[in-house]
Amino acid sequence: MKTHADEGTLAATQGAVDRNDPRPLHKQIYEALLAAINDGRLPLRGKLPSERELVDLYAVSRITIRHAIRELIQQGVVHSQPGKGLYVTQRGGSFELQVLKSFTSIALANGRKPGHQLIDARLIPAPLEISRPLFLGAGAEVVVLSRLRLIDDIPAVIQTDWIPAARVPGLLELDWEVSNRSLYEELRQRYRIFPKRGQTTLSARLAAENEARLLQLSSPSAVLTVDQIAFDERNRPVNMTALIHHPTRYPLTLLQSETGDFTQY
Repeated sequence: MKTHADEGTLAATQGAVDRNDPRPLHKQIYEALLAAINDGRLPLRGKLPSERELVDLYAVSRITIRHAIRELIQQGVVHSQPGKGLYVTQRGGSFELQVLKSFTSIALANGRKPGHQLIDARLIPAPLEISRPLFLGAGAEVVVLSRLRLIDDIPAVIQTDWIPAARVPGLLELDWEVSNRSLYEELRQRYRIFPKRGQTTLSARLAAENEARLLQLSSPSAVLTVDQIAFDERNRPVNMTALIHHPTRYPLTLLQSETGDFTQY
């Protein structure tokens, strides 16, 4: 027998799928659940309906529901508690420092609206300082993708990624003007490239004139710089990232275990 709480949770996720909609069914369900989370109908730390309940609610297959749930988990919006179910992720005023999750998924997990403005997207021969950490030969081509990342429509981070071009054919043909397109989501879904580990270097310096302008800072102002590189399951570099953070709009949190080890994601 369903309790009143169960009925309330199910009501929060109501919304029939439209089989005439060009979006895949799992995408419609993902977006419906995400909307319920973002507007508070599914509250922080609240439990999602069970897989069976979602199958009945949306009249779709179990595989479709699992696909939608998997996307929510990958975006960091919900997490699984073994034996208990799925829960809306804790969101706070700072952002966890992570290599293996995208800016988009971290913002969504914190209940914030991610976005970006494209600065540059092109193919270039990699200079030595890029080719060497990416294990590329001299002059090998890389895709350069530079974006101004937004939190709730406010500039927060300048992000530049370098990706070995041979691994991502057609990446520049995608519409990078789309405000919510995630590079890591494209790598996983389109190219079956899965980042498994990474390393990060933190520093601080004064913002250059163009950086201050993009981040709406007065000069002189300090910025936090974050340099990252991610590797796949075969220890091949996936991408190299340089981030320039506004000093107050995107505060970072670094989690550690009792042993002093950094939390891995």
